[in-house]
Amino acid sequence: MIPMIASPDNSLHLSPEDYFAWEEQQLEKYELMNGRPYAMGGGSINHSRIAVSLTTLIDTHLDSSQCFTGNSDLRINIVGTDNYTYPDLSVTCDARDQTNGQYITYPCLIVEVLSASTEAYDRGGKFRLYRQNPMLIDYLLVSSTAIEIDLYHKTNAGDWLIVNYKAGDSVELKSVNLSFPIEQVYLRLNLSGDRKSG
Repeated sequence: MIPMIASPDNSLHLSPEDYFAWEEQQLEKYELMNGRPYAMGGGSINHSRIAVSLTTLIDTHLDSSQCFTGNSDLRINIVGTDNYTYPDLSVTCDARDQTNGQYITYPCLIVEVLSASTEAYDRGGKFRLYRQNPMLIDYLLVSSTAIEIDLYHKTNAGDWLIVNYKAGDSVELKSVNLSFPIEQVYLRLNLSGDRKSG
């Protein structure tokens, strides 16, 4: 699924508890921002396949660890707020996230597969929200129209570095101690046919 900044239902202003109960009755998923639910939109074929490839790759790598991988059905609570999002992929290794059945709060890795309609928000407003989490180390933005991945990595000093990966590169995720060839994410995809749909 691709997070969409769609028009919220202006008749609703929900507490987190009301949001959880309300969303269970809906046919689609909603993010919650400042009490307002925002509908999630559907994604392209490439978006879905990239998300599945990355989830499988990372989850298999973490199979014997204490960490766990979540797909786009796992909510993230933005630290210190009542806001909730659904990234395409997240990993948490924090014991505090082991006890809540509805969401996690302290992922070390978040992945968003980009689309034309959400790229600006994923790079800007959403990243500002996510980096409120002191445990976040890597924020990965993955193109669905070209072999391109941008990594926002937090250094030990607390600074954020941007690493741009392209064809032929090896992507390094220090948050989960994993390196992989970028092409592994894009196997058997028709990138030329996904330019408009994202």
